[in-house]
Amino acid sequence: MSLSDAELRRYSRHLSLPEIGVAGQEKLQAARVLVIGTGGLGSPAALYLAAGGIGNLGVLDFDRVDESNLQRQVLYDTASIGMPKAELARMRLAALNPELQLQAHQIELCAGNVREIFDNYDIIVDGSDRIATRYLVNDACVIYGKSLVSAAIHRFEGQAMTYVPGRAPCYRCLFPQIDAAATPNCADAGVLGVLPGVMGAIQATEVIKLVVGFGLPLIGRLLTYDALEMRFQELRFARRVDCAVCGERPSIIAPQDPPGFCTADELRRVRSISAAQLAARVKATGQPISLIDVREPAEFAASHLPRAINIPLDTIEQHGRQLPHAGTVIFMCRSGVRSRQACALASRMGVSEAWQLEGGLLAWKAEVDPSLRL
Repeated sequence: MSLSDAELRRYSRHLSLPEIGVAGQEKLQAARVLVIGTGGLGSPAALYLAAGGIGNLGVLDFDRVDESNLQRQVLYDTASIGMPKAELARMRLAALNPELQLQAHQIELCAGNVREIFDNYDIIVDGSDRIATRYLVNDACVIYGKSLVSAAIHRFEGQAMTYVPGRAPCYRCLFPQIDAAATPNCADAGVLGVLPGVMGAIQATEVIKLVVGFGLPLIGRLLTYDALEMRFQELRFARRVDCAVCGERPSIIAPQDPPGFCTADELRRVRSISAAQLAARVKATGQPISLIDVREPAEFAASHLPRAINIPLDTIEQHGRQLPHAGTVIFMCRSGVRSRQACALASRMGVSEAWQLEGGLLAWKAEVDPSLRL
C-alpha cells in the first residue's frame, strides 16, 4: 500500500519521524480500529486517530447529543443537539480526513452483537461511560483476541491502560468486580470538561504506538492522571491466575450481559415525571403512589423523601415479587440515571405503571424542597 502525493503532504510531520516514516504511515493506513462511545473520551480519540491516518475507523454509540454533552464532547456543536452521535461523528471525521474508510454503528453494544462488530476490527478503543460495557468490551477482547485501549474519567481524575492478547493482564485482572450502582457517573459526580481530552489523546497515542510498533505501551500499567495536582502516576499490575476471563481456569468463556442489563430501547421507553408533577400527585388523594428510592442504603439514610422505601438498584430484580404491581410506582435516585434503569427493569418484570423522577432528587431539591440535603 503506497501513499498518494496528497497523503505525503497531509502526513508529512509523521513521515519526518524515524519511528513512523512511510512504512509506519502505511501501517496506520491499513489499521482497523473501533472507538466505542463517541462522548468525552471517544471524541478526542477518534479525532486524533482520523487525523493521524487510521485507514479503517469505526465509531459506535447508541446515544443522541444532549446539551450537557457539549461541555466536553468536542465532536459536536449546538446544532447537533438531539441528533444521533455515531452518524454525526462519522460525518465530522469524514470532513477532517475524507480518504478514510469510516463506519458508524448507531447501536448499543451487547453480548448478542459484540462478536459480529469486533470481527471487523483489530484494535478496540473503549471510551464508554458504563461499567457494564467496560467489562463486556474487555471480556470480548480477551476471548476474540483483540487489542484494547481503555480509559475512564471521574471528576478531576482519569486512568488508562492497554491490553494486548498474550502479552498483558486484562481489565478484570486489575478490577475483578466493580459495583456499578455504587459508582457515581458524570451526571451525579460531575467532570472537568478538558479531562477527557487528555485521556482520549492518550488513548489515540496508545493505538498509534500499537499499530506502528514503536515505544512502550501501557501493558501491565495503569496510568492515572490527577488534574487538580497536574500529576501522572503509574500502578503496575500483573495477570491474575484466578482472573475470570484470562486466568488459568476462566469462568467467562463467552461475552455475557451483566445482571440488570437494559437495552437502549427499554431505557428509551421509560416514562418520566417531573418533580413538580410528582409533588402535586403526592398531595392529591385517589390512586396510590409508591415511592422507591434506588440509591445505596447510606445515601438513603442521609436523606430521602417521606414515604419512600429503599430498594437499591442492584437488588431490584431480587425484589421483583415485592414491587407494587398496582397503582403508580415512582423510582428515584440522585440525578435520574439509576432510576431510569430501575424503571426499565420493573417494567420488564410486569410493573405496568412504572415511572421515574426526571432529574432525580436534585430536581426535587431545585423545584420543590430546597432544604433536602444531598
